[in-house]
Amino acid sequence: MNKLLHNNTLFTLTLLGIATALAFLFFSFVSENTANIALLYIIAQILIARYTNGYLHGLFSSIFSVICGQMSPGNSAVPVICINFFFTYPFFRLNFTLSGYPVTFIGMLIITLLTTATTSRLKKQTEILAKQEKQVQIARQESLRANLLRAVSHDLRTPLTSIIGTTSSLLSDDSILSDAEKRELLENIENDSSWLLNMVENLLSVTRINDTVTHQVNKTPEIVEEVVAEAVQRLKKRFPSASIIVHVPTDYLLIPMDAILIEQVLINLLENALIHSGSSHSPELTVTDHPDHVTFCVKDFGHGLNPDVIPDIFSGICHNTGSVDSHKGMGIGLSICKTIIDAHNGYIEAKNHTNGALFLFTLPKEEEENIPCSQK
Repeated sequence: MNKLLHNNTLFTLTLLGIATALAFLFFSFVSENTANIALLYIIAQILIARYTNGYLHGLFSSIFSVICGQMSPGNSAVPVICINFFFTYPFFRLNFTLSGYPVTFIGMLIITLLTTATTSRLKKQTEILAKQEKQVQIARQESLRANLLRAVSHDLRTPLTSIIGTTSSLLSDDSILSDAEKRELLENIENDSSWLLNMVENLLSVTRINDTVTHQVNKTPEIVEEVVAEAVQRLKKRFPSASIIVHVPTDYLLIPMDAILIEQVLINLLENALIHSGSSHSPELTVTDHPDHVTFCVKDFGHGLNPDVIPDIFSGICHNTGSVDSHKGMGIGLSICKTIIDAHNGYIEAKNHTNGALFLFTLPKEEEENIPCSQK
């Protein structure tokens, strides 16, 4: 509190000192019109009221600079004690006997006090709004954490239980299992382990978001085509036989993003299209260039999404998709997708199209960062 008072006092005295110094320079070298000089003190008083706390410093600056007035020989208003003392004859003396002085004194005092009160109230309202916005952001973050914990408890526990059960069967019934049955169990372990690894990668991707309240990410200009190609390549390491149809613009696009995070979003959406669509048709990834943003669209040709779960599909709640591999829900992956896209100031949505499901997200772009293909 003492430090704040000290800083406010120092700021007030410094600003009034600067105003007085400028007034002397103006009076000495530019013009002796004291009405113009008064504007310097009025500006100083408004700045003091705006950038200090409470009414004390604004009141002091009002008394010091913008309180009183007199009528100069040219009938111009002179609304400042400092002007009375420094810039009107007799110099360096206060003269309160000038005609009309008390009325102008009271009028300017009321005006400046109202200015101080108004700026102080606006400043308090701004602080209240900032606190409320921060509380909303913290509440959203806590909701995200709760949803992630629920998703983790389902998406990680279920594969682990499956791995433990499978290994127990191998250890206890090894002698009575055929080679084909053993291979099937081992493949199940491999699939569940890969799923767990993907979930860990998703959780690690969230740690790349620096600020847990504002969700800031470190963005650098990245070539869209290369990011898409890397995501598809990483996905095919897990699904070697997967076929994905990709459409990208012919223009050479540089978009500010965290490439690793956007690759993770694409992998999650494409994996959902491969696993949960229930279709053998190859999913499509289409990138569309717009004036102020780029759209990424992942489309599958399966049974589509249950309309009842679409409103909460990015909340982290695990939904029954009806796929043959339904124990591996979409919850945590889609929740992290939304977190990443929100951190990029983008937009993500899920909906059904005529022949399946569609996931779409956007990333904002800066016009100067998009280089036409002809300039490559």
